[in-house]
Amino acid sequence: MYRWHKLGRIFNPQDIADRPWLKEFAQAPATLVLEDRVRVYFSCRPLADANGQYASRSAWVDLDRRDLTRIIGVAEQPILPLGDTGTFDEFGTYPVSVACDGRRIIAYYAGWTRCQSVPFNTAIGLAYSDDGGRSFAKAGPGPVLSYSLDEPFVLSGPKIRRWEKGWHLFYIAGRKWILDGGRPEPIYRIRSATSADGITWAKAGRDLIATRIGDDEAQASPDVFRGSDYFHMFFCYRHGTDYRNQTRGYRIGYAYSKDLLHWTREDERAGLDLSAGGWDSETVSYPHVFELDGCVYMFYLGNQVGRWGFGLARLDGALD
Repeated sequence: MYRWHKLGRIFNPQDIADRPWLKEFAQAPATLVLEDRVRVYFSCRPLADANGQYASRSAWVDLDRRDLTRIIGVAEQPILPLGDTGTFDEFGTYPVSVACDGRRIIAYYAGWTRCQSVPFNTAIGLAYSDDGGRSFAKAGPGPVLSYSLDEPFVLSGPKIRRWEKGWHLFYIAGRKWILDGGRPEPIYRIRSATSADGITWAKAGRDLIATRIGDDEAQASPDVFRGSDYFHMFFCYRHGTDYRNQTRGYRIGYAYSKDLLHWTREDERAGLDLSAGGWDSETVSYPHVFELDGCVYMFYLGNQVGRWGFGLARLDGALD
């Protein structure tokens, strides 16, 4: 079992008073390690409108590399504009994952559109930054990875990695929608794709992680860390219905693999669970694992999937 030492909540969006588009939530943290700071991208929301609708935006917060509990900057504007009328990202960008490609920073993000029979649909877009990751320009108006014969809806949660043989994208794809008290809820599973250029993708065409709590288990945030012997995946999962509570809500799972296709799930090794009280006492989710100056860290969300921000934990030991 891995042991994580919680360092506390690092960022709370409720503390930001002068950005109306950043009023609630700091979801799906993902890092860009810079020389003197760690830039953490996250997704946020304004307050809902009169119809209870909102548009998701994405931003960043800069942390002191020498002290990850110290905030030294927050984005003044969203990193991406919303899409034009009728496009896949007209109503939001959530979540975002970034990587370096030479001097350019690339971002993969889920774009949201509203639907009639269900609340939303998503596909995965691509964007570039030439200013060190402060802002991004979209590669085009459409998605780079979208629905297909066996992935008919809700492609989201992109996590981009680059290793010797090219680009690897881990993401989730919708399996079905189910009704919970008349409310549609999505069930999604973890999948992957590979690419030589980061634009044209070959999907693996299979679920990577077996279910543990039944066929209606939903899985999200497949964050893969490359160790010396294995690839390690930390992810989150929940029940399909009645999951907005401590008993059936999100928990963090774990799996390992030699080849990135065949994974052994051992959630009992994940090592990060609920706190006895406070902001992460009901759910923990959306892990992001990264290495910095000889230590391994995890950013993660607490109650209500990041409504009150994200926290940080440090691993005791290493991921082999």
